[in-house]
Amino acid sequence: MPSETGAPRITLVAAVADNGVIGNAGDIPWRIPADFAHFKALTLGHVLVMGRATYDSIGRALPGRTTIVLTRDPAWSADGVLVAPGLEEALRLAESLPGDVFVAGGAAVYAAALEHAHAQVLTEVHLSPVGDTHYPQFDRSEWAEKRRDAHLEAEVPHEFVWWERV
Repeated sequence: MPSETGAPRITLVAAVADNGVIGNAGDIPWRIPADFAHFKALTLGHVLVMGRATYDSIGRALPGRTTIVLTRDPAWSADGVLVAPGLEEALRLAESLPGDVFVAGGAAVYAAALEHAHAQVLTEVHLSPVGDTHYPQFDRSEWAEKRRDAHLEAEVPHEFVWWERV
Protein backbone atom coordinates (compact mmCIF):
# COMPACT_ATOMS: atom_id res chain seq x y z
CA MET A 1 0.00 0.00 0.00
CA PRO A 2 1.48 3.39 -0.96
CA SER A 3 2.16 6.00 1.68
CA GLU A 4 -0.20 8.95 2.19
CA THR A 5 1.92 11.00 -0.26
CA GLY A 6 1.45 8.45 -3.03
CA ALA A 7 5.12 7.46 -2.86
CA PRO A 8 5.83 3.77 -2.30
CA ARG A 9 5.57 2.49 1.25
CA ILE A 10 9.07 1.88 2.66
CA THR A 11 9.65 -1.05 5.00
CA LEU A 12 12.95 -2.11 6.53
CA VAL A 13 13.20 -5.89 6.75
CA ALA A 14 15.97 -7.56 8.75
CA ALA A 15 16.86 -10.43 11.03
CA VAL A 16 18.44 -9.02 14.18
CA ALA A 17 20.07 -10.95 17.01
CA ASP A 18 19.43 -10.03 20.65
CA ASN A 19 22.77 -8.16 20.67
CA GLY A 20 21.91 -6.20 17.51
CA VAL A 21 24.10 -8.29 15.18
CA ILE A 22 22.86 -8.73 11.62
CA GLY A 23 26.04 -10.08 10.04
CA ASN A 24 29.61 -11.22 10.43
CA ALA A 25 32.28 -11.15 7.73
CA GLY A 26 29.67 -10.70 5.00
CA ASP A 27 27.48 -13.59 6.13
CA ILE A 28 24.48 -14.13 8.39
CA PRO A 29 25.61 -15.90 11.60
CA TRP A 30 22.58 -18.25 11.73
CA ARG A 31 20.37 -20.25 9.39
CA ILE A 32 16.61 -20.01 9.86
CA PRO A 33 14.76 -21.47 6.86
CA ALA A 34 11.46 -20.03 8.15
CA ASP A 35 13.00 -16.55 8.05
CA PHE A 36 14.04 -16.96 4.42
CA ALA A 37 10.46 -18.05 3.59
CA HIS A 38 9.09 -15.09 5.58
CA PHE A 39 11.39 -12.68 3.69
CA LYS A 40 10.29 -14.14 0.36
CA ALA A 41 6.59 -13.88 1.25
CA LEU A 42 6.99 -10.26 2.35
CA THR A 43 9.02 -9.05 -0.61
CA LEU A 44 7.72 -11.05 -3.60
CA GLY A 45 6.32 -8.68 -6.23
CA HIS A 46 7.92 -5.64 -4.63
CA VAL A 47 11.13 -3.60 -4.87
CA LEU A 48 14.24 -4.55 -2.88
CA VAL A 49 16.80 -1.86 -2.08
CA MET A 50 20.17 -3.04 -0.82
CA GLY A 51 23.79 -2.09 -0.72
CA ARG A 52 26.34 -3.65 -3.03
CA ALA A 53 27.95 -5.75 -0.30
CA THR A 54 24.56 -7.19 0.65
CA TYR A 55 23.87 -7.95 -3.01
CA ASP A 56 27.30 -9.59 -3.33
CA SER A 57 26.58 -11.78 -0.28
CA ILE A 58 23.37 -13.00 -1.96
CA GLY A 59 25.14 -13.35 -5.29
CA ARG A 60 22.21 -12.74 -7.62
CA ALA A 61 18.98 -10.85 -8.12
CA LEU A 62 16.19 -12.57 -6.22
CA PRO A 63 13.41 -13.79 -8.52
CA GLY A 64 10.02 -12.10 -8.51
CA ARG A 65 11.35 -8.81 -7.17
CA THR A 66 12.86 -5.69 -8.68
CA THR A 67 16.28 -5.13 -7.11
CA ILE A 68 17.96 -1.75 -6.79
CA VAL A 69 21.59 -1.94 -5.66
CA LEU A 70 23.25 1.08 -4.09
CA THR A 71 26.85 1.64 -5.10
CA ARG A 72 29.12 4.62 -5.57
CA ASP A 73 30.99 2.74 -8.31
CA PRO A 74 29.57 4.05 -11.61
CA ALA A 75 31.08 1.09 -13.50
CA TRP A 76 29.37 -1.57 -11.34
CA SER A 77 26.52 -3.56 -12.87
CA ALA A 78 24.88 -6.95 -12.51
CA ASP A 79 22.34 -8.85 -14.55
CA GLY A 80 18.76 -8.21 -13.56
CA VAL A 81 19.32 -5.28 -11.21
CA LEU A 82 18.97 -1.52 -11.31
CA VAL A 83 21.74 0.63 -9.88
CA ALA A 84 21.57 3.86 -7.89
CA PRO A 85 24.44 5.88 -6.43
CA GLY A 86 22.58 6.53 -3.16
CA LEU A 87 19.40 5.98 -1.20
CA GLU A 88 17.63 9.15 -2.36
CA GLU A 89 18.16 8.18 -6.00
CA ALA A 90 17.01 4.62 -5.31
CA LEU A 91 13.80 5.86 -3.68
CA ARG A 92 13.12 8.20 -6.61
CA LEU A 93 13.68 5.29 -9.02
CA ALA A 94 11.35 3.07 -6.95
CA GLU A 95 8.51 5.59 -7.35
CA SER A 96 8.20 4.53 -11.00
CA LEU A 97 8.18 0.81 -10.19
CA PRO A 98 5.28 -1.39 -9.11
CA GLY A 99 5.04 -2.47 -5.49
CA ASP A 100 6.30 -1.27 -2.16
CA VAL A 101 9.95 -0.75 -1.22
CA PHE A 102 11.69 -3.19 1.12
CA VAL A 103 15.12 -2.17 2.37
CA ALA A 104 17.21 -5.31 2.83
CA GLY A 105 20.55 -4.05 4.16
CA GLY A 106 23.30 -3.59 4.99
CA ALA A 107 23.79 -1.59 8.15
CA ALA A 108 24.57 1.76 6.47
CA VAL A 109 21.58 1.40 4.14
CA TYR A 110 19.28 0.57 7.08
CA ALA A 111 20.62 3.57 9.00
CA ALA A 112 20.05 5.92 6.05
CA ALA A 113 16.60 4.51 5.28
CA LEU A 114 15.30 4.51 8.86
CA GLU A 115 14.16 8.14 8.68
CA HIS A 116 12.19 7.40 5.48
CA ALA A 117 10.62 4.15 6.69
CA HIS A 118 6.92 3.72 7.30
CA ALA A 119 7.42 0.27 8.83
CA GLN A 120 9.95 -2.29 9.99
CA VAL A 121 9.54 -6.05 9.89
CA LEU A 122 12.21 -7.49 12.14
CA THR A 123 12.97 -11.09 12.87
CA GLU A 124 14.18 -11.04 16.45
CA VAL A 125 16.72 -13.87 16.59
CA HIS A 126 17.23 -15.04 20.16
CA LEU A 127 20.99 -15.53 19.92
CA SER A 128 23.95 -13.27 20.71
CA PRO A 129 26.51 -14.22 18.05
CA VAL A 130 29.79 -12.54 17.30
CA GLY A 131 29.30 -10.06 14.51
CA ASP A 132 30.78 -7.04 12.81
CA THR A 133 27.54 -5.62 11.40
CA HIS A 134 24.69 -4.28 13.54
CA TYR A 135 21.15 -3.06 12.94
CA PRO A 136 20.82 0.64 13.76
CA GLN A 137 19.37 1.67 17.09
CA PHE A 138 15.94 3.27 16.78
CA ASP A 139 13.76 5.23 19.16
CA ARG A 140 11.00 2.80 20.06
CA SER A 141 8.76 5.68 21.15
CA GLU A 142 8.47 6.57 17.44
CA TRP A 143 7.23 3.07 16.57
CA ALA A 144 4.27 0.91 17.58
CA GLU A 145 4.51 -2.84 17.63
CA LYS A 146 1.56 -4.09 15.59
CA ARG A 147 2.09 -7.83 15.51
CA ARG A 148 4.42 -10.49 16.91
CA ASP A 149 4.59 -14.11 15.76
CA ALA A 150 6.70 -16.18 18.14
CA HIS A 151 8.62 -19.27 17.06
CA LEU A 152 10.37 -19.94 20.35
CA GLU A 153 10.42 -23.73 19.98
CA ALA A 154 12.32 -23.56 16.68
CA GLU A 155 15.92 -24.80 16.44
CA VAL A 156 16.90 -21.11 16.50
CA PRO A 157 14.25 -19.32 18.59
CA HIS A 158 12.94 -16.24 16.79
CA GLU A 159 9.97 -13.90 16.51
CA PHE A 160 8.63 -11.98 13.54
CA VAL A 161 7.75 -8.46 14.69
CA TRP A 162 5.89 -5.80 12.70
CA TRP A 163 6.52 -2.15 13.65
CA GLU A 164 4.67 0.90 12.27
CA ARG A 165 5.84 4.47 12.61
CA VAL A 166 3.51 6.41 14.92
